[in-house]
Amino acid sequence: MNLFFNKIKGIIPVIVFILIWESASRLQLVNNLFIPPFSDVLLSIWNLALSGDLVIHIRTSLTRAVLAFIIAAIISIPLGFLLAGLNRNLQIAIEPVIDVFSQVNPFVLFHLAILILGIGEPTKIISIAWMCAWPIVFSTASGVKNVDNILIKSARSLGVNDFQLAIKVLLPSALPSIFTGLKLSAGYSVFMLIAAEMMGASNGLGWLIINNQENYSITTIFAAVTVITFLGLIINMLMEKLEKTLIPYENKEDINFIFGFFKREGV
Repeated sequence: MNLFFNKIKGIIPVIVFILIWESASRLQLVNNLFIPPFSDVLLSIWNLALSGDLVIHIRTSLTRAVLAFIIAAIISIPLGFLLAGLNRNLQIAIEPVIDVFSQVNPFVLFHLAILILGIGEPTKIISIAWMCAWPIVFSTASGVKNVDNILIKSARSLGVNDFQLAIKVLLPSALPSIFTGLKLSAGYSVFMLIAAEMMGASNGLGWLIINNQENYSITTIFAAVTVITFLGLIINMLMEKLEKTLIPYENKEDINFIFGFFKREGV
């Protein structure tokens, strides 16, 4: 019984919130024109799913978010390594540029990108990737800077070059910090995606909200918001699962795990 309670206790507050929401709207404690019952919201989600519109909007939004997130990760992780000072000259060159660029508001960038690229997909993806990039850059740099010097000196004593050091020692050691940035960016990708779709799109979950706001379809707005919330939770769960898969060692500084690379590679 205790084991069952421990498994469900995390969702009890959510269930209580939904029951209060449903009851308050049904009993007219709140104006159900502005806050429809949760059951009506679920019915709206069901109807959107049956029509096929919901699948189209989710697929479109996820494609934009995932593509932007991947682009941000590919660029930001190497940039974080450079910012950590692996090459002192490069660090001196790029650090002021990164400090300036990281302060650029993504919503301002979105409108600048529209002027240059128009209102198409590249504008949305660039704006989302821009917002996703900075948590990954700074988390990666922080993780690399905090790698135990004993690991670095031990690796150097084995005769590894800079590339081997980065891939086989610094990257595995910094993975927990990198994943902190990746998880933050995954959440930011959804946030910026919805904003971008509200400002300039003809499909997607953000467009679904703004379009139904103009048509005053409150229930559909709540349905879209609910779907976005659950997508955010699913993305977070997937990132947690990916982190546990890629970082199987309990102690994030486990020297035996790190140097297992060298044994397998014969370095």
